[in-house]
Order: sequence, then structure tokens, then C-alpha cells
Amino acid sequence: MRVAFFGLPIAAILLANDGHDVVWAGICRSGAPGTRRLRERIGAPRVHIAADASSPRAMRGLEDSRPDVVVSWFWTKKIPPHVLRLAPAFGVHPSLLPRHRGPDPYFWAIDCGDGRTGVTAHMLDEQYDTGDILGQSAIDLDPRWDAGRLARVLDRPSLSLLRDVARAFAAGRPPARQPQNDRLATMAPDPSDEDLAVRWSWPAARLARRVLAAAPWPGAWTEIAGRVVTLVRVRPTLDYPRALEPGEAAVRADGTGVVRTGDDAIELVEGRGEDDEPLQRGHLAALVDAARGLSIAETSAVRFDRDKEQKPCPTS
Repeated sequence: MRVAFFGLPIAAILLANDGHDVVWAGICRSGAPGTRRLRERIGAPRVHIAADASSPRAMRGLEDSRPDVVVSWFWTKKIPPHVLRLAPAFGVHPSLLPRHRGPDPYFWAIDCGDGRTGVTAHMLDEQYDTGDILGQSAIDLDPRWDAGRLARVLDRPSLSLLRDVARAFAAGRPPARQPQNDRLATMAPDPSDEDLAVRWSWPAARLARRVLAAAPWPGAWTEIAGRVVTLVRVRPTLDYPRALEPGEAAVRADGTGVVRTGDDAIELVEGRGEDDEPLQRGHLAALVDAARGLSIAETSAVRFDRDKEQKPCPTS
């Protein structure tokens, strides 16, 4: 089967190893791991780095390649309609569509407290992540995972599903198409600065989930002793001075900085400073000590609408 590919090289290499003829490969960014191997595997002239699929040159190359299918795996732009008309086009999205359509389903799956997530193979159309479903693979979401770990965990089932669907197309028996139910759709945009701001009025478990959802990058942020601090790891705790009010902090006898939340408290375990320097437990405790007598910045009180701060999940 002749494949026009868009995305990260590892998927194109696996498709070629499965016996498909990758006749055109658009790689989403320069320096993507596996690019050299892909060039060696299918021939350098077929590999196009950061290709503009809407350019006349790319279109001529795609038309001349006469693909049987168009395949996308982590291509970060919309594939132009004229490319989608060349052949059946499909990709795999790292969520259980129609839940979490958009560029960052990892953040929102964790932040929303989803118990299960997974990957979805779907037809490509002119809108992001709205095409008919071809297949899904679900996993239980470990509440200890951050977004980086979730992304790594989903790579294997994503690639497996992509290859299974490609094999079905090559055999002339493509999977049955299941239209998505738009009424069940939620959106997963890139988190904004507001989304990444720590709200100390939230319950500790909710706040800890927000930190996990944003970790390791870009991270959830707050202010301590007048410095912006990105939190990478925190831990809910019942061991804190009961006199603290939400947003107030103290250093426990064991040297751990704790901040009162809307119900209990969290321990500050790991973070980054304003220049991305790593901050371990002791560094964070020192910042809390320097802020003695001051509240940790309650960003939602200063910058955001409190009526919206408890919104549990993006909706369609």
C-alpha cells in the first residue's frame, strides 16, 4: 500500500517495516528523532522536513506519489483539504474521542480526573479530531501519572492502533466508520496562563491534579516571596499548622514547605525557578521561610473570575 505520511518519523518507519511503501513523508519539525533512519529506510528525496503541505511544490509531490492512503501521527497542523481528497485519510488521537478534541488531551484528561483514557483512530477531515472513528484502545489512567508520563504510556497503543488500521486498509477491509457524537465532545486546547495558575482556594486533591496535568512542562505556577515558581510535584497532606488560612504557608519541623488549600494542605516537593533552575524540597521551603508573614499569591483572587475557578473540565 502506498502511504503519504504526515507527522513524527517513528510511525513512518514502522509503517515501512510493515511492508507499506511510504511514498511521501512530511516530518513535523526539524530534528525529530528518527529522521535520519527514515531517510535511510525510504530514501532521502521522499522525506520533507517541516513541509508546507499547501505549497504548490508539496502538492505536486503528493499528487505524483499517488498514495492509496494519507496517514497522520502527531502532525501539528491541519492537513489541507486538497490533500485529504487524494486518498482516504486517517490518524490517531491520544484520547477517547469525542472526549478531549484538540492539541493537549493529556493535560485535560488528568486535570478532569478521568479514570480512563486511551487513543482513537479516526478519519481526517477539515476540522481537528471530528472524523468518523475507526477504532479505539483504552487504558486506566494511573492517578500518579503526570502529563509527560501519560504521553509516553499512550505512544505504544497509539502506534499499534495506527498499524492495525493501516493493515486493514491494505487488505481492502478498512474498519467500519462510527460517527462521533458531538453532544459528548469536550475540547482540549493548549492550557492558558490562567489554566496553569495555582488556585490555593481549591481542595488539595484538585490542586495536586492540576500540577500533575501541567508537569513536567509547562508546569503550574504561583508566586512565593515575590518570585514566580513553577510547581512540578506537590503532595496533599493532613500534616500542617491548623492556624493557616488558604494561601498561607509554613515550614514544618521536617523542613518541608506546606501551603494551606481550600480544605487541607499540600507539600511543596519539586519545582522550577524563574530561570528554569530546578528547585527541590529544601529550596522551596527556603522560599516559604522568606515569605514568612505573607500569603502565597492567591492568583485567582487577583487576576481571575472566582465564579469560574471551580470549572471542572472544558466542554464543547
